[in-house]
Amino acid sequence: MRHEDLIKQMTAKQKVAFLTGKNEWESREYPQFGIPGLFFSDGPSGVRRQEGAGDHLGLNPSVPATCFPSPSTLANSWEEQLEEKVGEALGREAVLQNIHVLLAPGLNIKRNPLCGRNFEYFSEDPYLSGKMAAAAIRGIQKNGVGACAKHFAVNSQEERRMALNAKLDEKTLRELYLTGFEIAVEEGHPQAVMSAYNEINGIYANENEFLLTQILRKEWGFDGFVVTDWGGGNDFTEGVKSGSTLQMPGCGLDSARELLQALEDGKITEEQIDERVDELLDAALTIPKKVAEKRQQLENPVKVYSENHKIAEEAAEKSAVLLKNEDAILPLKQDRKIAIIGDFAFEPRYQGAGSSCVRAIRVETIVDLADKMGLPIVGAARGYQRNGKEDKKREKEALELAEQADIVLYFLGLAESLETEGKDRKDINIAQNQIQLLHELARKNPNIVAVLSTGSVVNTWWKGDCKAILLDGLAGEAGAGAVWKLLTGECNPSGKLTETWLRSYEDTPSYPDYPAKERDLVYKEGIFVGYRYFDKNHIPVSYPFGYGLSYTTFAYRDLRTDENGIRLYVKNTGPREGSEIVQMYISLPESRIVRPEKELKGFYKVHLLPGEEKEVAIPFDDKTFRFFCERCGKWKTEKGTYQILVGASSQDIRLKSSVFVEGTQTETEESEDLRQDKQNSLKKEDKKGNSAKRILLNRNDPLSSMIYARNPVARLIAHGMKRKIDRAEKEGQPVDLNTLFRYNMPFRAIAKMTEGMVSMKMVDSMLKMINGHFCSGLCSLVKEFFRNQKANKAYEKELKQNI
Repeated sequence: MRHEDLIKQMTAKQKVAFLTGKNEWESREYPQFGIPGLFFSDGPSGVRRQEGAGDHLGLNPSVPATCFPSPSTLANSWEEQLEEKVGEALGREAVLQNIHVLLAPGLNIKRNPLCGRNFEYFSEDPYLSGKMAAAAIRGIQKNGVGACAKHFAVNSQEERRMALNAKLDEKTLRELYLTGFEIAVEEGHPQAVMSAYNEINGIYANENEFLLTQILRKEWGFDGFVVTDWGGGNDFTEGVKSGSTLQMPGCGLDSARELLQALEDGKITEEQIDERVDELLDAALTIPKKVAEKRQQLENPVKVYSENHKIAEEAAEKSAVLLKNEDAILPLKQDRKIAIIGDFAFEPRYQGAGSSCVRAIRVETIVDLADKMGLPIVGAARGYQRNGKEDKKREKEALELAEQADIVLYFLGLAESLETEGKDRKDINIAQNQIQLLHELARKNPNIVAVLSTGSVVNTWWKGDCKAILLDGLAGEAGAGAVWKLLTGECNPSGKLTETWLRSYEDTPSYPDYPAKERDLVYKEGIFVGYRYFDKNHIPVSYPFGYGLSYTTFAYRDLRTDENGIRLYVKNTGPREGSEIVQMYISLPESRIVRPEKELKGFYKVHLLPGEEKEVAIPFDDKTFRFFCERCGKWKTEKGTYQILVGASSQDIRLKSSVFVEGTQTETEESEDLRQDKQNSLKKEDKKGNSAKRILLNRNDPLSSMIYARNPVARLIAHGMKRKIDRAEKEGQPVDLNTLFRYNMPFRAIAKMTEGMVSMKMVDSMLKMINGHFCSGLCSLVKEFFRNQKANKAYEKELKQNI
């Protein structure tokens, strides 16, 4: 242990209390030992330090900060240096706000396009996710701030996220859902990792010793601390034993008393507690000191925010994806009359909702910047209501304006209420009123340039009505300025998609079972997610993984391969300078195991002037040829001649070569047919298990399960929450996040999220009332309330007396 002498000075009560938070955002401090507390903040798209009372959903106002493009958008840049630059900017703002640990980046795999939090994640591919996450971590931590990689692991659904059991085999777990975290830990070295809410094969992620100790610490060499997702603790003792360091937010001292009792009962050893204390001490004794030193070095905050706004604009420029450009309608010509249509041009959709929501300092809009572009703008019209309601007046105004212009810039996308933490989308469609207006506009004026704002995949069956489509994603506070530069040709689009855009949602392999409505979420598709599935099964898509156009063209030649990697030449053969993202995939056509047709194993973004040619080198690494062998529980390399595929997307392969690899495999995996049989039996078993409705509820059931409760009042409360959620969705209004969180959270979270007001025994008393024993449950609840208050005060007094 690194702080053994200090730990010896602490009492058992002090140590166990240290492993629980002080309040919503701070860990506990011990001034008598010179131990400061840590201050946490959300931060994937910008620093979100709340003013006044804290809440993890972002309901209360936060301190103003720069809003950068969402991780889903920034990942489209495929540029690690840019990701690191944004991370460094985030770190600087965290220092200014005296934040010690930034809860970012999130790098869960985009298994299904309906996941409401996909805008916070990088990709459907683990290699790309890991590389971008590692870059973000390096950038954040350059300023002394600790980065926290999340949500570890297999967290791919928002609905029922705290009461969900992800069921999957170890090959899928390792190859798809852990590889990104492995790269982030080994190359980024985060100070912290956040455990996920969900169970994995029946064990909560926060209590999963195999995940937190065997894999994270022993195999990957992680030497930081593990923090629960907010309210994600279940059994505090099991969490500490398994490798979870800090339970957040502050939940009083009920959990500490529970851990003390477990220590007395021999269910956990003091050595195990000391290990966790040592991990947290290492962060508490180093991070605040580094942040304080860095804070003294920073220039005027106004200058920092001004520079970060420019970085946010650069990030938006390099992350936009040109999906279509028929007749080279873009970039815009200076003599063409332009009409601006769409509500998003007036009020941009620039970030997602929930705990990542930033109170942006300076939000630009397309309409406000239009006069500065030097273009003949004939007017601007909102055209539609973004909540989906029909508005004939707005439509008429837009159609009349379109007839006056040579080109219509049409701004469309998903409303704020559709992409949010705590709720998954119902479909992948843009609101019908936006699409109907697009059809009508195309009849009036065929020259439509669509600018699309979304944090995840949407159906683009309407693309035939557009001459060009520019995906700006969720581009942050400076997105409007970036879009104008891209439309006018001041910047050349260079982003490429990091997830496959489907023709139909029904084509996605997890479609039949997503989202899970009961406890089990079975990953029947295994490793075949995204392009791994579509390419292997030759399913047509709207836009493939890695796709993106440019205002120039690129030629690839002379691919050379050796045991260390590949080299090739890329030339800009067009009239404009631009950047190309060279992608390296590997394939083993004669493989005897279950594996994708191709897998991304390297990439490089190269910037070229017109006519310029550069050599590009992409190395192989320890992850290039490996697969996970379930039979032997190890990573193996299959012997064979691998194809090296180099291209501009997963379906646009420009060059091929091969390399023979001497394998380490001694056993073959089960055949794909046998695997499919096993998955089918899982499917049948899952259907049977999910058909039953529970009547007696327990700590780990979500509050939504009160619909089946014996107590009629509990049923009434659950139905009331559901009606409130449904009504908001029907009216196209943002759903109240507090209601969403409560509806999906398990009963145990009541004790974890009330800062000591409610103990776990009080939760048990509530359940007694809900399960039909109202009077005895109520008496027990009152008794336990006063008992909990008395115990908390006594414990706090004892801790203060030792100061």
